Amino acid sequence: MPETLLLEIGTEELPARFIPGALQSLERVASEELRKNGIAFGPMETFATPRRLALLAGGIPETQEGRVEEVFGPPRNAAFDAEGRPTKAALGFARSQGVEPESLVIRKKGKGEYAAAVIEEKGLPVGEVLPELLRKIILSVHFPKSMRWGDGSLRFARPIHWIVAMLGGAAVEFELDGIRSGSRSRGHRFLSPGEFEIDEPDRYVELLRQRSVVVDQRQRVGMVKEESARLCEAVSGKPYFVDEDHPLMVADLVECPRAVLCSFDRKYLDLPDELLGSVMWGHQKYFPVVDNYEDRNLLNHFIIVSNTRGENDDTVRRGAERVIRARFEDARFYFEDDKARTLHSRVEDLKKVTFHERLGSLYEKSMRTRALASRICEAVDPGLKETVERAAMLSKTDLVTGVVYEFPELQGIMGMYYAAGDGEKPEVALALHEQYLPAFSGDRLPEGDVGAIVGMADRMDSIAAFFSVDLKPTGSEDPFALRRQALAVMTVLMDKGYPLTLAGLLGMALEGLGGLRGPRAVEEDLLQFFELRLDGLLSARGYSQDLIQAVRGFYMDEPLANLTRRLEALGGFKSRAGYDDFLTAIKRVRNIIPGEELPAVNPALLGAGEEKALFEALESVRDVDVLAGEGRYADAIEKLLGLTGPVNDFFDKVLVMDKDPRVRENRLSLLSEIWRAVSSVADFSKLAESGT
Repeated sequence: MPETLLLEIGTEELPARFIPGALQSLERVASEELRKNGIAFGPMETFATPRRLALLAGGIPETQEGRVEEVFGPPRNAAFDAEGRPTKAALGFARSQGVEPESLVIRKKGKGEYAAAVIEEKGLPVGEVLPELLRKIILSVHFPKSMRWGDGSLRFARPIHWIVAMLGGAAVEFELDGIRSGSRSRGHRFLSPGEFEIDEPDRYVELLRQRSVVVDQRQRVGMVKEESARLCEAVSGKPYFVDEDHPLMVADLVECPRAVLCSFDRKYLDLPDELLGSVMWGHQKYFPVVDNYEDRNLLNHFIIVSNTRGENDDTVRRGAERVIRARFEDARFYFEDDKARTLHSRVEDLKKVTFHERLGSLYEKSMRTRALASRICEAVDPGLKETVERAAMLSKTDLVTGVVYEFPELQGIMGMYYAAGDGEKPEVALALHEQYLPAFSGDRLPEGDVGAIVGMADRMDSIAAFFSVDLKPTGSEDPFALRRQALAVMTVLMDKGYPLTLAGLLGMALEGLGGLRGPRAVEEDLLQFFELRLDGLLSARGYSQDLIQAVRGFYMDEPLANLTRRLEALGGFKSRAGYDDFLTAIKRVRNIIPGEELPAVNPALLGAGEEKALFEALESVRDVDVLAGEGRYADAIEKLLGLTGPVNDFFDKVLVMDKDPRVRENRLSLLSEIWRAVSSVADFSKLAESGT
């Protein structure tokens, strides 16, 4: 009869950020090991609290699945004589496989026939297999970091204190680094600290609940959300969750969640909301309380999720309010102290801060960014030059303020507040924050052009500089987040519609490095780096691979906003009635033209009929490059469609490879010029590869 398998790994408190990944790893490893060992299983669930990782798998059979294996031996003519009797080779092979010679069979392998031994292995009782299997599962759970403790050699996220391993009502006994498994678990560290016996794995969740442990993450998250919302109603507010993982992270800090509503002095609401939020959530893991989810105005309340019972609410509240008051006082001190100096007065301070030991100070970095941003302005909007230069010069000054030193996650945000307080232009103040947008995929774009330009200049300088000193990303390693910065630059270029090309932007960034600029190979590496990132960005935006490959030749020398319009036009073309016929015709052209440069077409050498008709068709599409240059891609494609008939008629009626070398070369020149005109819109051969 199928049984339920329980594995619980009891530990010292695990970091909350480790838990989601550990559960995924536990389920994956357990599934793989059970399948690998021929053990069927039904529904599998994983659970976690700060003190335990657990797994329940139903439908575990009594025995492993049997295994049948065929082992090939000598060739048939070497294994049996003319009368079909086994030779010494067959006898030796049978003996090595532990089977009788009479049981050998003939099997085909490739073009030959061979003697083969059919070996049947019966499944072992699952109870005999599980001890080593569970040991392996525990040792295979992955964490961002692991540790050793005591004199043992075992590595895990935190020291293991107990292991529960059960199949049905029976314990699965094994030892791991001196820890013996069994059927005894432990309840809540403070509310039910003793050990207790688990009689059935199916009662695991309920038995822990009786001992003040809510082992199911989903239940804890639900409790946190519901209790927080209920408490906030008393102050006409709502709990503010920074993101979807916010309640999960808090729920993974406790085994028995208990939300408590707390308050703080209203005077602290004079501080920036982001600073208060960073203290409450980023440092203390408290939930801020807002008036509503639209305006998100902070109220002078917050929610703490404790790990204890309701009778302790007052003690928890007093402690949390005392902590938050001290933290807010620190924040207010740094904020007021920072405002005593202007950001402009801090520019010189940047000379004392190293950007990178091989790339100079933050001051030098800021000056390069300023120069590059100024050049970008010339292409985007020369009227913004003075404002952009000012914003670029101040862009890193908030990094040497007290608040940002204590709360690094507020860089840019505090710069915006300080610049506004200094009387800087609103565009400058906003740019100090928006230079960091988009911070990640899907993040919002800068609203203003000043922040977008400064952000692009800053990122392009960083990318070019690190490549120039050979500190580029390798494999999965990207310590300076250059891939993410490249995606941000391309996203801004694409969505803002700036008339800048990647090649032009890269050239300006490299020129701005002065003596830091690396050899010619650096430029080639950078081009390839951006091409690969752009492939991924376009793919993430839903463009098919054939369309992406068809426009890849325009990546560097065309504004990215134009590139997306080109892709849209090509995508629309794929739905046209003449799409397949056009691709077939163009593929015929591409397949025959040589790779070398040919002279211009000589009209005097053209024959009558289809050859002259194709030349006339070529003349009618010579302006498609102009249309493409104006962004009129759909009009250009419409013109190119007129080539389909003349091209097919030419190939059907005219011998391209004429015996006369002058005629042959002239016909190839005609086809080459057709291809050149078509290629000003896209490399249609890439579409032809997938379309025909």
